Amino acid sequence: MESSFDKNALFANLNDIYLDLLPESLSWLAYFGTGFTIVIILVNAVLMLTAFGTYMERRVLGRFQTRLGPNRVGPFGLLQPLADLLKLITKEDLRPDSADRLTFFLAPVLMVTSMLVVVAVVPFGKDSFLADLNIGVLFLVGIPTIATVAMFLGGWGSGNRFALLGAARAVAMLISYEVPMIVSLAGILILAGSMSLVDVVEAQSLPFILLQPLGFFVFIVAASAEMNRSPFDLMEAESELTAGFHTEFSGMRFGLLQLAEFGEVVVTSAILATLFLRGWENPFIPADWQQVLPPQVWLIGKILFFMLIFTWIRATLPRMRIDQVMAFAWKVLLPLALINMFVTAVLVVAWPDPTYTQLWIMVGVNWAVAAGCLIGFSLALDKHRVNPTDSVKLMQIPTEVS
Repeated sequence: MESSFDKNALFANLNDIYLDLLPESLSWLAYFGTGFTIVIILVNAVLMLTAFGTYMERRVLGRFQTRLGPNRVGPFGLLQPLADLLKLITKEDLRPDSADRLTFFLAPVLMVTSMLVVVAVVPFGKDSFLADLNIGVLFLVGIPTIATVAMFLGGWGSGNRFALLGAARAVAMLISYEVPMIVSLAGILILAGSMSLVDVVEAQSLPFILLQPLGFFVFIVAASAEMNRSPFDLMEAESELTAGFHTEFSGMRFGLLQLAEFGEVVVTSAILATLFLRGWENPFIPADWQQVLPPQVWLIGKILFFMLIFTWIRATLPRMRIDQVMAFAWKVLLPLALINMFVTAVLVVAWPDPTYTQLWIMVGVNWAVAAGCLIGFSLALDKHRVNPTDSVKLMQIPTEVS
């Protein structure tokens, strides 16, 4: 029977080091020490990338908006995330009298926890991962739903009507966008034949972003909504709900919520790189060729690439109305995800074990279907566009005769 060390070289090597350091009577402790070490490495890697992501996003947004962004603290403003951390640590932590103590405490903890736990199944190199679950893809879409519960707990537990309205929006929107997100992954599962993320990466003789353009589009749009990113940031609409569900949070409670929000960008970028861009492998050459750069460098580079894409979207698109957001999920993304699933299933039935040439034919078919669907749905949306001001009629008020 295959043990947990047979496919995880990193775990086996660290375990050997602990076994050499510990006496034979404590050999059982090596297993826990190895797992704890990998967890520490992953958590710190995510936190470092999140800190850099906050800096990068603010600098990139500054360039988009013809300003500089952070540039005072440290060279080129690189120490700005550290300054923000120190500021949040020193701020007073306030809790409203009307707030529920337990839920007010649990909300930020659950959000950060759900963000970090997802990283456990993301492979970061050849035979290097914390856990290779045979339900890895299901794990990816299941664990983040804890954040939805956390948002509702934060809004309801704050005892603030604006926070509650923001939480209600969050629950309605996130549940709606989870459906097309899950369906969009069906095409990947059909092609890979496995839910293990390691198997998904190894099944990509061609990056799945080529074979699943429609699935990629649906997933990245739904992921933007799940992360409360523009143009779907309705739960934090400053003009209507002040700061949304986290209006009453301050100090490090607010800091944890911001950590979860920016950390989700890093984790989602890692998921996109794994599912659609061959994970730790060089996406430009076949997998059996000699890799020049270490696999971790490729993965981090892809993560930074998708983080840039999310920042670009935030800087470009304006915020949508709540009716547009909900209609887009059910009338556009869900049908697109279903079309992608059926087209992929037909192609796999036609070519159950495709050759390299047949794979490129599948690429052409999928891109043609994606282009036709996006153009068709765009024209349909424009034709049936609803303007909420159409029902407003101007009235001529007669002037009073003195």
